[in-house]
Amino acid sequence: MIKTPYLLFLGDAPDPLAAKVAQGIKDWRPENCVGQFRMEGCNADMGLPDMTLTEALEAGAKTLVIGVANRGGVISQAWKKVLVQALEEGLDLASGLHNLLRDEEDLAAVAKACGRELHDVRVPEVDYPIANGKKRSGKRVLAVGTDCSVGKMYTALALDKAMREKGMKSTFRATGQTGILITGDGVPLDAVVADFMAGSVEWLTPDNDDDHWDIIEGQGSLFHVSYSGVTMALVHGGAPDALILSHEPTRAHMRGLPDYELPTLEALRDTALPLARVANPACQVVGVSINTQHMSEDEANAYCAEVEAKLGLPTVDPFRHGADRLAEALAAL
Repeated sequence: MIKTPYLLFLGDAPDPLAAKVAQGIKDWRPENCVGQFRMEGCNADMGLPDMTLTEALEAGAKTLVIGVANRGGVISQAWKKVLVQALEEGLDLASGLHNLLRDEEDLAAVAKACGRELHDVRVPEVDYPIANGKKRSGKRVLAVGTDCSVGKMYTALALDKAMREKGMKSTFRATGQTGILITGDGVPLDAVVADFMAGSVEWLTPDNDDDHWDIIEGQGSLFHVSYSGVTMALVHGGAPDALILSHEPTRAHMRGLPDYELPTLEALRDTALPLARVANPACQVVGVSINTQHMSEDEANAYCAEVEAKLGLPTVDPFRHGADRLAEALAAL
């Protein structure tokens, strides 16, 4: 188990979205966060106290969590001095990057010498099966997005919260490093060998009560040429009964792909639904989730109303407005 509370390491994150791991932990497990550590040039801020390593230890921190999700998931050499110092001063390290802490010889040596733990949450720990496509009992919902990092995980967590408050049976199923760090369990899907990705999602969402919903955390986007494969594994391995379309309307282009425009919500619907019906012919699109973090309240309400009128689906920002209407849409299936 990763020891709490955490000091969130934001490093030299170029923008807030690059620190989405830290943001997710702070928003959904604030009780586990004592503060943040930012290096020179960091353009992300979680609104937590800025702390030195010593201050964090005095505040009770047990683990320095790398809260940055950079392209390629690499441990920057610029971070190494801080990471080594954290181990030497008595903090464990936790990371969801593809570049594993345990594979960095200097970090591994210091951790061993200091009796500290290195936690790599993006390491599959199960021999996952190859997907068989057999129908499972229980129900499943998946958020699919027009792009990466548009709020699919927040949608799933907010939906789980709303459903539980309504007395519905639901389980949030984490498929990425942030979700795993928030809940302590899940499948690091983009680190699973390709042939076993869909099977790992089947394993994650097994047979359940007929009225139980697995809320599957989304990854990537079918329209993002870098990460579409992981989304396809979720669509077929999850065999969802319901899809929620997710979108961030203020983006100028696809995340990390300046030459690619975001698709429309209609294009997302018309692409994702036929693919989902390959594994579950009864799948339906039940709602729309809009990430309005860069919009005013009036702008957010107007945009959601416009989308709802156009698509005929309940449309909300589940983090800003709550996910009750999305939960009600699922209850109606």
